[in-house]
Amino acid sequence: MMNRVTGIILIIIGAAMLIWTGFSYTKKEKVIDAGPIQVSADKEKTVSWPPYLGGVLLIGGIVIVATSKK
Repeated sequence: MMNRVTGIILIIIGAAMLIWTGFSYTKKEKVIDAGPIQVSADKEKTVSWPPYLGGVLLIGGIVIVATSKK
């Protein structure tokens, strides 16, 4: 039962990783910190992963679901 749930989760994550190859977010960083004077700027960070990783997870999830005992 647990293997089947794990396989389904891997299939969902793998499909999502194939559709979205990454995401970006904005982070506030201090540029200048000189005593009472602080200057901060918004920096955009990007998180990305290779598309084949989603395919590997998807195939792995399918194999786990197919080989799990009913």
